[in-house]
Amino acid sequence: MRLIFIRHAEPDYEHNTLTRKGFREAELLAPRAAGWNASRYFTSPLNRAKLTAAPALSLLGKEAEIVPWIQEFSYMVKDPVTGRVGVPWDFMPAYWTEQEELHDRHHFYRHPVLSSNPAYEPAVIALRKGLDGILSGYGLTRCGDYYRHDPAVDCDVTLAFFAHLGANCEALGYLLGISPLVLQQTLYLAPTSVSVLNSEERIKGELMFRAQFIGDTSHLTSSGEPVSMMGSFSESILQETPRKKDTSL
Repeated sequence: MRLIFIRHAEPDYEHNTLTRKGFREAELLAPRAAGWNASRYFTSPLNRAKLTAAPALSLLGKEAEIVPWIQEFSYMVKDPVTGRVGVPWDFMPAYWTEQEELHDRHHFYRHPVLSSNPAYEPAVIALRKGLDGILSGYGLTRCGDYYRHDPAVDCDVTLAFFAHLGANCEALGYLLGISPLVLQQTLYLAPTSVSVLNSEERIKGELMFRAQFIGDTSHLTSSGEPVSMMGSFSESILQETPRKKDTSL
């Protein structure tokens, strides 16, 4: 099984759409997504995710299943250091690194800062149940931090999710056995970046996911399209120059 998580293209939050650059990014993503040969496509109900998926779905002649539980985790909380009210990540390093409960992959959402918004915990549970509900259709049953696989059910499929930075980290953390809060503090997933998890069943009936890559933007860099910094606190990020093809042979 392959699970692919895509962050939406560069957003225009004010107008509930994508920027001009975002629409270019979605078009560049489309042929890559078409090559995945995914069995099913899922998208957040938010417009920026649906617009990102649209060029790929049009190219494929397919429709996506809309799943509300993978919409962005925009459940506002008060930052204990700055006092700023905002999304439940991007806390100050000296604070969150010392909060053991935020590192707890099972109970991070019970930390007082996160539980101050009563909508946060239900959203975490809904995402986990949503993922497990889909996986159960392919013979996978959650067992601690791994899955038991019914060998009578074929799970050799690819599933693609068009979602958001925070929500993708929630999903990745759950599937890899890492606190999503740690991923949200330490990963930058650029617009239209692609993260792929492959399943491994080294012991028959016991399945675990392993990341093939996280936050890949090669569909942009290979076409000379700059990677968007939307959502990054860095002053700059690595911008790769497209490699020239070797025509000497």
